[in-house]
Amino acid sequence: MRVSAKKLDIIQIYLYIKNKLYITMQDVLFVEESGQAGAIFHPLRLEVLRRLSEPRSCPDLAKELAETTQKIYYHVKILERAGLVDKVDERRVRGIMEGLYRARARSYWLSPQLVGRVGGEGRARDQMSLGFLLTLAEEIQSDVAHLGESADKETPSLGLSAQIQLEDNNARVAFLTELQDIFQGLARKYGKQASSTDAEGQSFKLSLVCYPKQEGTNETDEK
Repeated sequence: MRVSAKKLDIIQIYLYIKNKLYITMQDVLFVEESGQAGAIFHPLRLEVLRRLSEPRSCPDLAKELAETTQKIYYHVKILERAGLVDKVDERRVRGIMEGLYRARARSYWLSPQLVGRVGGEGRARDQMSLGFLLTLAEEIQSDVAHLGESADKETPSLGLSAQIQLEDNNARVAFLTELQDIFQGLARKYGKQASSTDAEGQSFKLSLVCYPKQEGTNETDEK
């Protein structure tokens, strides 16, 4: 029995969907491995990645970038092995099956742990120190990035940003003390006790940061 090329294409598409080879695009991919970072930081691969917001073939990319198809294919495969792009479809072009590739995520965040803490992993314990603030910022980046990788629906979250000008050092100390008291009071008021055996509810992490605003930096609106 002879099957037409059109029917073969329909069968291939059916099997492709049935086997769940189609992979949804993530909002964020958190780059924590040096191999992934090395794959990104190549000028041509970075340009290829930027153009893969939609499924594209290597010949299409080669025309846009004025490169050979073989060269683009080589770099796309490096990105694919690093888990940065996915082969999401195939199509028949003049009797040859041609792969379609797409970036795995809309944005890529580099983990500070790729370099690590120079001088060791010692953590600043003084809450007033810049080192503690940097550690906290790293934790927030990691937590939010992993949420962006795994979330398949809207994640309940809240972000606030404000700028305030304090008159002098006394006002700064008073403001920070009152802010800390309010922060801890809200956590005690609404949070469950650590000894609670009630399994219901959802756990949230609260982080509060306050630091001097540098002159000349862009102002952000309250969010």
